[in-house]
Amino acid sequence: MSGPFIKTPGWLDWYRNPSAPAFTLPEGTVDAHCHVFGPGAEFPYAPERKYTPCDAGKHELFTLRDHLGVSRNVIVQATCHGADNSAMVDAVRASGGRARGIATVRPDITDAELAELDAAGVRGVRFNFLKRLVNAAPKEDLAAIAERIAPLGWHVVIYFEGEDLADLEGFFTALPTPLVVDHMGRPDVTKPVDGPDFTRLLRFVERSDVWVKVTCPERLTVTGRPALEGEREPYSDVVPFGRKVVEEFPDSVLWGTDWPHPNLTDHMPDDGLLVDYVPRVAVTAAMRQKLLVDNPMRLYWPGENA
Repeated sequence: MSGPFIKTPGWLDWYRNPSAPAFTLPEGTVDAHCHVFGPGAEFPYAPERKYTPCDAGKHELFTLRDHLGVSRNVIVQATCHGADNSAMVDAVRASGGRARGIATVRPDITDAELAELDAAGVRGVRFNFLKRLVNAAPKEDLAAIAERIAPLGWHVVIYFEGEDLADLEGFFTALPTPLVVDHMGRPDVTKPVDGPDFTRLLRFVERSDVWVKVTCPERLTVTGRPALEGEREPYSDVVPFGRKVVEEFPDSVLWGTDWPHPNLTDHMPDDGLLVDYVPRVAVTAAMRQKLLVDNPMRLYWPGENA
């Protein structure tokens, strides 16, 4: 740690020596969901945060990017930084055009501040509905933010528990922007993949302008073996859910590492083995090209070549 911060007890630091992936990512792969934490001495953590992480800054993120064979990143504002997007924006600017950002903003943000974020490379905002991570914001405030960002062509990233979609779906569909669902809506993977809960998510995606991140099997797993010590088939209980989304919506799925994996309490995965998870959910080369390259480029770098 750096700065006047003490990590939350039991906090698991990111995996320091990830293996080299056996699966070679296609040229132009985008890690569409990752974070930076601090470092706290330079970018202090928010007073209202619900956890204090390890430092995990842009240099470590870009080192992992190059090690895994990733070309670009989408850096999502971490809740430990609140609505101070400085660390995220600094990392995006330092990437030389190889990163985009997802911000956290409040309703009182000015047009000039939004324009500055846009110029830096921010392309969306995140609405977090997990009470263990953030204090719930009034839906009227979130709707007002969505109205403000719509003219910029931004989208809204939504993070929620699968069981809460029934209560949130009406609010989501009324938003005037495209939507990106984090971590497949956090399904309960002990339930059937064709059961009513996950089917609700699939039909929500089908009816709306929605993208889905096929991310975080290490966070969703209940019975799967962890991605550690060379395990070739980790998180097998999550695979059917990821594969279902990729097969039904090949043109609107995204992948990301979730590095540095905040708030994991059971184990910290080897990021090289997480790359090897990809072909288990995207089983053809064509599916992988869309998931890893074509889709995120269309959403975050429209008009550019990978």
